[in-house]
Amino acid sequence: MNPASPMHDAATPPAPQHAPAMRFAVLGYGRFGEAFAALLVQAGHNVRVYDPHVRVPPALAAPSLRAALDGASWVVLAMPVPHMREALHAARPLLHAGQIVFDVGSVKLHPCSTMAELLGNAIPHVGTHPLFGPLSLARGELRRTVICAAAEHPQAAERTRELFVELGCEVIDQDPESHDRAMARTHVLAFFIAKGLIDIGVDDGMPMAPPSFQGMKHMLAAVRGDAGHLFGAIQRENPFAAEARGELLAELNRIHRQLLADAADPMTIAMRPGPG
Repeated sequence: MNPASPMHDAATPPAPQHAPAMRFAVLGYGRFGEAFAALLVQAGHNVRVYDPHVRVPPALAAPSLRAALDGASWVVLAMPVPHMREALHAARPLLHAGQIVFDVGSVKLHPCSTMAELLGNAIPHVGTHPLFGPLSLARGELRRTVICAAAEHPQAAERTRELFVELGCEVIDQDPESHDRAMARTHVLAFFIAKGLIDIGVDDGMPMAPPSFQGMKHMLAAVRGDAGHLFGAIQRENPFAAEARGELLAELNRIHRQLLADAADPMTIAMRPGPG
């Protein structure tokens, strides 16, 4: 399944419009947390950021977790996925039913199950995966966001959809397992291939690169530019990643062996036709 296509219901948003300002608590100020906080501020919202591990600009920084959450209508979980449970345990006593909690992780099964376990029916929560990052925002590329609604909180999912549409996103509805399966065959494999190319010395700035290579340039730049924990999260936190990598490696090895065996007749191997 191609995540670039609508998986269930895709809404193409109108041009971004500024809604009344809302207050957001952004927990985590890594590369994406920083970019998302800036996007919220640009949209006219009040943002308070809490991250005890990095320096947050004074204009955004909350002195404590309690101060960040106090008065916030929205709580954004922007820390690395492996740290989400710990962060939610700390935040849970400070949360209330008038808030909506959503994560922005690149995998969804683990975050959604963690929110369901720790927040349950009491605190509205939604899984989201913004399919954009600092590099794509800087390039002005299309913004898309996957929303994984919690069955017990449909209104929170609808409000979250409206928020991302306001931020200029096309919204895709998906269940967590289907999301992670799709990401395993796209996001996971793209970063896996790109890291392999980078590690053997392939450079996205090669002057002799033919047009057929141009499509890989963004992929290489994304892997080179993203923080190390993102690559690890994409590969290790997705429960379907290892299977996808193994399937790709097996097929590449099969093609390699066939090329060696059919070296005298290159016409025996042909590319499969694409869809349509």
